[in-house]
Amino acid sequence: TLSQLGMMMFSISLGLYELAFFHLLTHALFKALLFLCAGILIHGAGNTQDIRSFGGLSLNFPLVTVCMNLANLSLCGVPFLAGFYSKDLIVELACQYSWGIFVLLMMFICLSLTVLYSVRLTYLSFVGPYGGG
Repeated sequence: TLSQLGMMMFSISLGLYELAFFHLLTHALFKALLFLCAGILIHGAGNTQDIRSFGGLSLNFPLVTVCMNLANLSLCGVPFLAGFYSKDLIVELACQYSWGIFVLLMMFICLSLTVLYSVRLTYLSFVGPYGGG
């Protein structure tokens, strides 16, 4: 969430207030879906919030797996999902402005870290070995 707030602040620094608000709205929708799915997983895994005790939950919660993966893919900015349209526009307009290479590099690192922790969440919750939760 903090990386997405960083993207919003970055678009505000470009003077793109409407785009920052659009990103806020799209982010709120798929983040709400992520929180709903996380609540179901926490409740179903015996009220534990330790992600290391999850694993292999895709067999027990197939619908939650689909919903959470869709929300995660949207958070990552996969094309044709909600997060893509706002993030892609921010990245495109940021590349058109004459910012330094350091600023653009920091933006791409921020986006890459978002993808990294989303993949980690999916692996530890649904694919990885069961941790005994």
